[in-house]
Amino acid sequence: MRLHRPLFLASGLLALAACGNGEQATAPPPPEVGVVEVQPQTVPLTRDLVGRLSPYRSADVRARVPGVLLRRVYEEGSDVREGQLLFEIDPAPLQASLGVAQGQLAQAEAAYANARTSAERARQLAPQKFVSQNDLDNAVAAERSASAAAEAARANVRNAQIDLGYAKVAAPIAGRAGKQRVTEGALVGQGEATLLTTVDQLDPLYANFSIGSNELAQLRAATNVSLIGAGKATVQVVLPGDRVHEQPGLLDFSDTTVDPATGAVSLRAQVPNPGQVLFPGSFVTLKVNMGELRDVFLVPQEAVLRDANGAFVRVVGADGNVERRNVAASTAQGNQWIVTSGIAGGDKVIVSGVQKAREGSPVQATPWQPQAAQPAPAGAPQAAPVDDADGTPEPAA
Repeated sequence: MRLHRPLFLASGLLALAACGNGEQATAPPPPEVGVVEVQPQTVPLTRDLVGRLSPYRSADVRARVPGVLLRRVYEEGSDVREGQLLFEIDPAPLQASLGVAQGQLAQAEAAYANARTSAERARQLAPQKFVSQNDLDNAVAAERSASAAAEAARANVRNAQIDLGYAKVAAPIAGRAGKQRVTEGALVGQGEATLLTTVDQLDPLYANFSIGSNELAQLRAATNVSLIGAGKATVQVVLPGDRVHEQPGLLDFSDTTVDPATGAVSLRAQVPNPGQVLFPGSFVTLKVNMGELRDVFLVPQEAVLRDANGAFVRVVGADGNVERRNVAASTAQGNQWIVTSGIAGGDKVIVSGVQKAREGSPVQATPWQPQAAQPAPAGAPQAAPVDDADGTPEPAA
């Protein structure tokens, strides 16, 4: 029995060695991951800002002469034409004033005719010395005074005619006429121009908004940013339910000073409003295309991760091993993040299978194929939850 024990032990060791070689032969291959090879490109520089709509033109309709308001002619809340009659003020006192002015004009013209006749007679008699030089001068002076009085009387008649015309209050612009502010029978225009209603032009509208002066200064100082000015920058209005207004507007005004109360620069866009689906006074979200971002990378949202140190991606290095790259990705475009730093052209960014990729370990890279439909990110990258099993951050939502 003692002679066979060494032989038995040797057989056992050989069997164990054979099992170890078998396990090495069946080691799993590197995990397969989907990658995209990123290249620098130029993308629109957009900002989501809050703005408020206002009428393109707004005109106050006021009583410009004193009198009693007789009636309202238009329908409240209806569209009116420029020059359309809106209100009527009692014209009787104004007609009487016009009659007085016309009578004064007749008297002044009669006095001027007499003075002109006397002056003409004096001019004819002066060479024969039938009138003195003093009498001639007095006759000419009286003629000039009568002429001036007649001209003043004509001006009074024109003023009275204008006042009588103001008894019919017309729309100064075309637009939507608002609610009547004064009821019939009220005395208006007594000492001040009484507000009767307001007419607003609703197509197009103005969208007023602002951007922080610090952010604007950073954009202007950035070397990879090309800003465009008024007349070229487009603005899209986002309606409730994330519906986008069908016709974009154009930036038409950019203030040159900073509001000391808010620290922001005021901007304004002109937005077409056919069908008047937009309402002045409402707050809306504006997608402002301020220019272009050059030399940035569009990375699918699944590839951007985040942990306590910030946003990062995993790339497949030249040796086939996984590397971590910290990136700056704070702006979304569709279902992709705009990465402004941290990666270079030609990097193979891991998109699918990122949970199986271990930093410093080899992987098998294949071209990533996007899904049929991927939800767009709602904001900046969020902190990724940590997998309890291996401590790997999950893709940022």
